[in-house]
Amino acid sequence: MRSPQLRRMFSSGRYRKSRLRASRVLAATTVFALSAMGVVFAGPVASAATHTVEQRNFQFVPGTLSIATGDTVTWTNNETDGSVHSVVQSGGSEINSPDIPPGGSFSHTFNNPGEYRLTCRFHPDMFMTVSVGGGGTPPPTSTQPTTTPPPTSSTTAPPSTTQPPSSSTQPPSSTQSPTSSPTGTQTGEPEVPSGPGGAPIGVGPLPISFDLTDDNGAWFDTNLNLFGTRSLAVAELPRVNLGSLLGSAGLLDLNNLPLLGDGGLLGGSLGSVLNTGMPQLESLLPADVGGLGDLGVDPAQLLNLDKLLGAVNEILPVGDPRIGQVNDLVGQLLEQLSELPADLPVSLEDLPVGVELQGLLENLTTWASNDISLPVTVNFNVAKPSAESAHTATSLIWPEGAKGFPFDQGGAWVGTQSVQLTEPGLYAFACKIHPYMLGAVVVDDPLTPGLDFGKKLRVNSRNLSVPSNADVVMQLVQKFFNITAPSNWQQFSDTEEKLWNPSYPPVPILTYDEEGKPQLIPVLDLFLKQKFDTPKTLPALGKKPAVPGVGEVWIDTQKEEYAEKSKVGSATKVNTETWTIDRKVSLPGIDMNNPHNMWTDKDEKYIYQTEWFDDQLNVIDRKSGELVRQIEVGPDPSHVMTRTDTDQVLVAINGGAAVMELSPGATRIDRRLATQEPGSKIAHPHGFWTAGDASVTMTPNVNTYNSSIIDLQTGQLRQERTGELPIAVGMDAENKTAYVADFLGGTVSCISLTAQDMCDDGGTKTHYKSIDLWANYDPVKGGTGPFGGLPIQIPVAPDNSAVLVANTLTSNITVIDPKTDETVKYLPCDAGCHGINFGAKKGGGYYAYVASKFSNAMTIVDTDPNGDGDPSDAKIAGKFVLDSQENTQTDGEITKFDGFGGMGVLPIPLVYNGWVQNVPDNAVNSQLTCRQRNPVDYGSKCS
Repeated sequence: MRSPQLRRMFSSGRYRKSRLRASRVLAATTVFALSAMGVVFAGPVASAATHTVEQRNFQFVPGTLSIATGDTVTWTNNETDGSVHSVVQSGGSEINSPDIPPGGSFSHTFNNPGEYRLTCRFHPDMFMTVSVGGGGTPPPTSTQPTTTPPPTSSTTAPPSTTQPPSSSTQPPSSTQSPTSSPTGTQTGEPEVPSGPGGAPIGVGPLPISFDLTDDNGAWFDTNLNLFGTRSLAVAELPRVNLGSLLGSAGLLDLNNLPLLGDGGLLGGSLGSVLNTGMPQLESLLPADVGGLGDLGVDPAQLLNLDKLLGAVNEILPVGDPRIGQVNDLVGQLLEQLSELPADLPVSLEDLPVGVELQGLLENLTTWASNDISLPVTVNFNVAKPSAESAHTATSLIWPEGAKGFPFDQGGAWVGTQSVQLTEPGLYAFACKIHPYMLGAVVVDDPLTPGLDFGKKLRVNSRNLSVPSNADVVMQLVQKFFNITAPSNWQQFSDTEEKLWNPSYPPVPILTYDEEGKPQLIPVLDLFLKQKFDTPKTLPALGKKPAVPGVGEVWIDTQKEEYAEKSKVGSATKVNTETWTIDRKVSLPGIDMNNPHNMWTDKDEKYIYQTEWFDDQLNVIDRKSGELVRQIEVGPDPSHVMTRTDTDQVLVAINGGAAVMELSPGATRIDRRLATQEPGSKIAHPHGFWTAGDASVTMTPNVNTYNSSIIDLQTGQLRQERTGELPIAVGMDAENKTAYVADFLGGTVSCISLTAQDMCDDGGTKTHYKSIDLWANYDPVKGGTGPFGGLPIQIPVAPDNSAVLVANTLTSNITVIDPKTDETVKYLPCDAGCHGINFGAKKGGGYYAYVASKFSNAMTIVDTDPNGDGDPSDAKIAGKFVLDSQENTQTDGEITKFDGFGGMGVLPIPLVYNGWVQNVPDNAVNSQLTCRQRNPVDYGSKCS
């Protein structure tokens, strides 16, 4: 059942100005005709009032209004980031405004009493309530004739002096993009587009389109499969030659502009740039190759030098002597490169021909400075059914000096956003709500060798500006292909070794070093394999901990695909006594969509399961695995917990601005706990944590780079600073200290929850401390020791002995001693290391269960093997695959990615202070020791 309190409306139609103009003309004509027939429309009474509502920071301000019948409400879009809004009635049809651009307004007169629930078609957690007095008659929910005077609405455009925004929002197209399925690594020509992604939408340079979807490996989907990924696009920065343009008779024919560079590349042009016609390169390993001349391919084609020569011939007049000079120098370059290693960068200026060739190419660039460079347009589309909820398209990497960057939106949205790429180089985008959703565009300058990464790149972390050959850039590039190409995910076996051999495009990449000197990477595939030491042999797992656990652990295997479902994901149950995979719950009857995080009630009757790419919380019978109920809570629900005092359910609305509080069993919504003050920037809370004494809940806010601490009794909040893009929170057992994983900052924020300073900084107690996971890392030169990056889940051991941090970038686990708030150790993890939670170890102590998004294995960590409270001896106690077994109960047929996608982790019984005291008495829980049942005050209760 979907809750009527929070029903959302998504539009699938595209509203255009022409339609708006046509509707106005039709309305005026109709009114004139009816007036001529003697029909008179009654207006509001003379005493009617007008009320104003702001649309600001993705909120209606105020969020509630009480007005009289006949009053008018005017909504004005006061956004400063270009976001477009609307006003739409949930569950009714009386109010459905056109798009309201920044500075614009919409008015509606309420002639019918009742309660109106309103939302925005682009921003599904943006809503308000208007209560209209004058009796109990409900507002109309259809367009049936009525004897009451019809409501009146009007839309006002912004003043003509208002500057157009740099980005635009439009409602989703009525033509939905097809549901995509990942495919293996492709050879030969790129796959022909099967949908709107990558297709042209206008004249001039070909734009690039990404459809943001719920599907594995197609989260930013171009509808082109390039080396296993659907999230990569390539464009040439178009130039219009003024001389050709002014001499053209077809000056007004925009389809025939004399372009050098076509914008987005498709078909044969794209295949030529990416060397898709060289399948022999894909099987090469660094150990197998010597010099570039030994690869068995045309080196001019391999390095895109043939395209460089073509560009030179295109911009220079016939007979220009520089054409011959470039041809001669390129020939010399090929000779000098042929003996150099194919898997290492080449400093072009160190070659005998390099300085002269670079000088001539720079001269040509200067000579062509009268040309007009046209930007490459990139469109981001979010629409059902491919995307069931809201997203962002946020810049992660961009060239220094690119106009309109950093690119971001005020909050999560549905519809379309656009941005223009004005400089050659590497552009990468991510969704802040689901940060492993990645898309990338390489904009190439045809007048340079190789594909351009740009001279200097900005990285959305620590305000970095780095040379394009920096280690942090290569780390992110490698992770981009490992994440977005499912064929690159790590597949383990319990019984045999497996070769992990991720592949990358065999393309030449032009980068620059700290001194601004060009560094040509001849073959990206060979370079990344050499740099990151792949392929690797993955060992046979099947290592079960010698000491069993207590109870069971559930893992959200979010990437599993099922024959009966169009959406991905399941919950996998592991018996910690026998270490067997007992059950997989995919809920095909409701097409469960990307299950992300779980919790249980005090009676251990239910599994509360969020659908992160949707708007639902599922209640699952823990024993049978069957669905009990489903309730709509808001866009992109991420994490879920319960209160220890009332057993009410708390759910973070990641695509919105609140934590929803539901009744025990999640039968209804009791309360909405805002994560920011009214009118403040929307927070988008993710992996929150609730105090064991039910005093507060604390959210990490990915959109505002802070944390909200909400008093559960009063609903009042205060905010604390964090690092960049805080994504998850852990609390100590006494509710005195919180730890926040700062995803983009590469830090952990220690925050005191009490008036007393609790964070340790070299022996001094402070209110706040930033623990640097990059202490051993130089973003340009690389690591000098173990380090962490892109941290996610961060639980504190129930006995306060350790803090663990799952790092996605570095595939490892940071161990922090909460007594000193210092890193004491790193442990290995797998690709996409993500979820961690603590469960009971039989006989005493705890296991931390660790799951990884892009692996099919689970790791078990013993943080204190000898029980001395020192986490520096933490170790891996076991590791095995999460694949279904012969006796695993399932509710569907697994077709792909069995055991993959480990995110949320739920051990049962709950062993955190406050919850463990409430666990029911049964045979399993009787195995808990006195100290495990009393993790804080065991000294007085277990003597």
